[in-house]
Amino acid sequence: MATYEHTIKVFDDEIGQLRGLIAQMGGLAEQAIGDAIEALKRHDLETAAEIVRNDKKIDQLEVQAEELAVRIIALRAPLADDLRDVVAALKIAGVIERIADYAKNIAKRTPLIDSHSEIEPLSVLPAMAALAIEMVHDVLDAFAARDPEAAQQVCARDRAVDDFYNSLFRVLVTHMMENPATIGQVTHLLFIAKNLERIGDHATNIAEMVYFAATGTHMAERDRGAFVTRQGE
Repeated sequence: MATYEHTIKVFDDEIGQLRGLIAQMGGLAEQAIGDAIEALKRHDLETAAEIVRNDKKIDQLEVQAEELAVRIIALRAPLADDLRDVVAALKIAGVIERIADYAKNIAKRTPLIDSHSEIEPLSVLPAMAALAIEMVHDVLDAFAARDPEAAQQVCARDRAVDDFYNSLFRVLVTHMMENPATIGQVTHLLFIAKNLERIGDHATNIAEMVYFAATGTHMAERDRGAFVTRQGE
């Protein structure tokens, strides 16, 4: 009996460590998105460069999370709910790493945006970023709490990010047509907007994993909207 209880405690400790790594990754990714948008607004090249450098920390945490998840599966042979939790954490680590890559991509484009740019849609990007950051924050809370309802609420907000992107896309394309000299600048803003839209998509992907881990059933397929579906990657 003592050995069994010890095994259960070790398993619980390892699951706790795994969740801690996911939370740490998520916190860094969330901060990177916010910092990247602030750096873009202020044309802060030093902060932008720091975001790019710090991306390696998230990559290292992803490797640690993957190694721990594989070790748990190999040594503890979890079943049912426990197995779904471990597999979800393994997949979520990879998705968070990709979210951080989008933040890094935004930071990389900051030096390419004219610090004196008067392109009006630039002022809309922070609002779109705030929605994406909120989705990332809330979906990680849902993962920590194993809360399927909270996960569903995150998915419901993805359409708002898509709507932001669709609106920005049209405005930016119109701006390029009316101001051909800004095509290079606006193209970078289009890519930044697309990065934010993809962050929203990945937060939704995490929400679907959280829902499955908590319930054992898949979330109903979402209506993505025609425009974003055509533009999707």
